[in-house]
Parts: sequence; C-alpha cells; structure tokens
Amino acid sequence: MHRFILKRLLFAIPLLLGISFLTFLFIQIAPGDFLDKLRLNPQISTQTIQLYEEKFHLDRPLAVQYFMWLKNIFKGDFGYSFSYKVPVLRVIASRAFNTLILSIASLILTWICVIPLGVIAALKRNKFTDRVLSFFSYLGISSPTFFLAFLFLYLATFVGWLPLGGMRSIHFEEFTFWGKIFDVGRHLIIPAVVLSIGSICVLQRIMRANLLEVLGSSYILGAKARGITSKRILYVHALKNAINPMITIFGYQFSALLSGAALTEIIVGWPGLGQVTLEAVRSQDLYLVMGSMIMGGVLLILGNLLADILLAYFDPRIRFEKS
Repeated sequence: MHRFILKRLLFAIPLLLGISFLTFLFIQIAPGDFLDKLRLNPQISTQTIQLYEEKFHLDRPLAVQYFMWLKNIFKGDFGYSFSYKVPVLRVIASRAFNTLILSIASLILTWICVIPLGVIAALKRNKFTDRVLSFFSYLGISSPTFFLAFLFLYLATFVGWLPLGGMRSIHFEEFTFWGKIFDVGRHLIIPAVVLSIGSICVLQRIMRANLLEVLGSSYILGAKARGITSKRILYVHALKNAINPMITIFGYQFSALLSGAALTEIIVGWPGLGQVTLEAVRSQDLYLVMGSMIMGGVLLILGNLLADILLAYFDPRIRFEKS
C-alpha cells in the first residue's frame, strides 16, 4: 500500500503539469486579457501597464511565461491576482475554508441519505416505496442545480428563519461561540441541500442496483441455505460488498463539488472558492485561474487516492502489490 501511494503521488506530478499547461494555454489564446481593461481606463498610464507586463513577464513568449510561473510555483508563489490586488495564495486561502465547509456538509448529507435510501429501494423492489423513490430520483436528476437554488431561496421566504444568502448574519460578531456556529449552520442549509440533491438521486439508484446484484449472487443464496438471518445477510454480507463500487465514486465528488459549487455559491451568495474561480475566468485573471485549477486538480487526485485506500480497507480481496 505504501508503494502504491508513493507511485500515485509521483504520477500526480506530470498530471498536474498537464492540467496547468492546458489551462495556461487556453486562457492565453482566448481573445484579450485582464490588462485590456486597464488600457481602456484613461486614469491608468501606459507606463503602469508596461510595468505590470515586465513584472509578471507578460511581454515574453507564452512558453517563457509558463515556465516562469512554474518556477515560482516551486517557491510557493502562485502569482498575483489582478482583480483582488493581492497574491493568489491569499485569495485561495481566504475562500478555500468556506468551500471546504460547504463541501464537507454536502458530502455528509449525501452519504447519510444515499445508503439508507438505496437499501430501502432494493428491499422494496418494484413496490410503492421503490416507485416513489425512483420518481423523486429522476425528478432530482433532471432538475438543474441553479433552478433548485432559486426554488429553495423562494421557499425560504415563506419559512422565515432560513437566511436568503450569504454565510453570516449582519450581527455575527456579537454572537457567542455557539451562536456563531448555529448562525453559519443556518446559512449552510440551503447551499448544502442544493448541492446534495443531485448526488443523492444518482447515487441512490446506483446503491439500489449494486445491492440487488449482490443479493442475487450465489453466496447470498448459500448463506440463506445455512439458515443465517436476513438482517445478518443484509448488513454483514451484502451491504459491505454493495458499498465497494460506491467508494470509488466517493473519490470523484471532491472535484465535482468544487466545480458544481461555483454557480450555487453565486446564487446563494456563499463566499467560496467556486465563486472566485468563476469570477477569475470571466475577468481573465490569469494567475488566479491557474491557482484555482491546480487546487481542483489536487482535490481530484487526493479524492481518487482516498477512494483507493478506502476500497482496499473495506475489501480485503483488493491489495495493491507489485506484480
């Protein structure tokens, strides 16, 4: 396992290099750049723009710009955000924690609901309960995330105690420690539920199919023939094997949440990294886009690595050994 983890981490280096180069290439070949907006501002002199270009090597060929940025990466310098007028690392650090809170809340909510709903749907196969769950699953899958965000915000106006956006209340600093946690939790409900609905609907159907396949296998039939109780067969033998494919899917959710959270964060006003990434792309803030993409790539790699480790832990038949 240690050899496998080291091998995956070493393989991640060229993968991140490829992601960063393609991102750098695409944003550079797009028409215009952030400095074009400065050139249109009569209050900004040509000398100031030239100073920007020389300082950040924007007047050099594309390959030179990329390798200069790559060289600074190894020094811990992710570049400068032209939009926020601060280093990129500071922008990412200030927003990454907010996105992490939202992502963890969404993951927990998703997996708390997925396994029980999948088990219920499998045990009630083709019955009324299964058909109701299937109906709501297809409804949730077909509903766009932005539509659900607007719908929940509209419903929140009738509920009264759910906030209509943001991460904190106006008087947040006046609250006690537990009051602050409760306030953030209230603001977290809508974005976390919106992000979770699509995943719950998809994964619940996968969990149902996996469990039905396992319950129809020969070793389950043999367990029934030996007189093992239905509960033990379900929770000890069948459920553990049905969860294995779900663990692999779990790894991909880290990066998927980052990309899926962007639009949701904008609609509900959640100050997260997804909102920053989208704003950076729209404003062609080169180094902020690069930093955000690297963050997404790291999350994808770590998510897949975590999924492989969990898969080997839960299934003793899977071992990563040198052939």
